[in-house]
Amino acid sequence: MSDFGNAVLARNPAWSQLLGLCPLLAVSTSVVNALALSLASGFVLLGANGCIAAIRHWVPQFARLPCFVLVIATFTTCAVLLMQAFSFELYLRVALFVQIIVTNCMILGRVEAFASQHGVLRALADAAGTATGFALALLAVGAVRELLGHGTLMMGMEMLFPGTEDWGMTVSDAGMLLATLPPGAFIVAGLLLGLGNACFRAGGSRLEKQRASES
Repeated sequence: MSDFGNAVLARNPAWSQLLGLCPLLAVSTSVVNALALSLASGFVLLGANGCIAAIRHWVPQFARLPCFVLVIATFTTCAVLLMQAFSFELYLRVALFVQIIVTNCMILGRVEAFASQHGVLRALADAAGTATGFALALLAVGAVRELLGHGTLMMGMEMLFPGTEDWGMTVSDAGMLLATLPPGAFIVAGLLLGLGNACFRAGGSRLEKQRASES
């Protein structure tokens, strides 16, 4: 499996490694919130992985962690400034969790485990896969919670993409309050985690049977 595919599926940061669960559970009250954090995290991850892979030979062993954190903090600051400049209303809704991307163990873990040991292209592929996997998990939880909690889907997308006011849809006038609260986040994430793992195991079993029959 390629670095990208492996990062999306086998090493999905949320479903397989249970990393980044704090922002996953806190921000995923709607699709637009989830998408905003996904884009910010992906920007930081791609930038940090690429830069650290490029300078890995010049970073002394004793200064690895401070250097890695400094690079991640630089891209986190850039993400914060971009959101403040172009999507301030949405930034106010997810500000805390964008600001603490620098401490996200998912990003620091990929930088340390992969980017610091491989070339730029492989590091970028791994970062893209990790960001995609995290975004899929975040968007899945956000969509289910928004649908159950508010009876809507993709409302407020114009805060992120101007001119998309007609993207939002109202599915039901009634909502389930529990889905919007922290306990609902744990319940929805747990159910989706179990479903995802069951599908992944089922797919793996079919692949093994297919290989066995071919051999």
